[in-house]
Amino acid sequence: MAASKEFSLLCLENPLLDIQAVASDDLLNKYGLKANDAILAEEKHLPIYEELLNNYDAKLIAGGAAQNTARGAQYMLPPNSVVYLGGVGDDKYAAILRDAVKQVGLRVEYRVDPKTPTGRCGVVITGVNRSLCTELGAANHYDTDHLKSPEIWKLAENADFYYVGGYHFTVCPPAIMALAEEAAAKNKVFVVNLSAPFIAQFFKEPLDASAPYWDYIICNETEAAAYANSHDLASIAEDIPAIAKALANLPKKNAQRPRVAVITQGTNPTVVAVQGQDEVKQYPVHAIGADKINDTNGAGDAFAGGFVAGLVQGKDLDTAVDMGQWLAALSIQELGPSYPFPKHTYQSS
Repeated sequence: MAASKEFSLLCLENPLLDIQAVASDDLLNKYGLKANDAILAEEKHLPIYEELLNNYDAKLIAGGAAQNTARGAQYMLPPNSVVYLGGVGDDKYAAILRDAVKQVGLRVEYRVDPKTPTGRCGVVITGVNRSLCTELGAANHYDTDHLKSPEIWKLAENADFYYVGGYHFTVCPPAIMALAEEAAAKNKVFVVNLSAPFIAQFFKEPLDASAPYWDYIICNETEAAAYANSHDLASIAEDIPAIAKALANLPKKNAQRPRVAVITQGTNPTVVAVQGQDEVKQYPVHAIGADKINDTNGAGDAFAGGFVAGLVQGKDLDTAVDMGQWLAALSIQELGPSYPFPKHTYQSS
């Protein structure tokens, strides 16, 4: 189904302001962070945000994984194709987010919390690795009252594609399930991204409740291994094609379309399995010179944006993967999870 109407893609997750800086392992060690990981901040992590701002050349960038994906999808789709939902505060950081999404024409419908500040994510870049430490702030207060309000639910009813970032499983699983059930009942496309290893490990119950509704499940190789190890699949935890096949063949509510599992692996091939099919396809990534790589933060979000844009446009699976890899290759040449302007036009590899 090609996009022929406005706002056919609706995305849900946690809008954040990224505070991003290049640092050394010393900073990671100081706060007990891993070089290539994503965690929710504990009390001991909270000083890192001011430290990044005061002691490093930190950049403020619109973030939140699914908001990055929504911006990427809108970058590739016609105007007024994507709307994004999440929670922010009533502060200058929310204003920065609104200005940033305007650049790509992304429509946002934020739940504004007057008492809680906008969430922030400390992004520590060490070499090609990025460590994400998130304080959710107002994003943690998103609720179904906002989703089910007449104006917002009308947008949900209008959309034909739903994309949910996995970090939202820590916030409002009932909102995820409301979209999942709407998708299954009306044969709409429901896409979930696992987003981080800890989602499969520590938010297993809400994740598994949503699993029968997944039409597309997207993750990277680390998240795939975490899923395998937390779901009695430890014997295949290092076999990415086998995990993709296991994900694709989980029980499914809407039998009108087979589930597709997509696992990215950085510079290694993207692995794709389709429910009921023996073949697991592997797609080599778009190679670019090391001298052109600026920042890999958000590359997976960009891939998801291009991939979902392909789905919205009614492209076949091969083309959707190619669109995802094309946008990811563009993104890593920019600073932070962003895309070049003037806009580049997708060309098939």
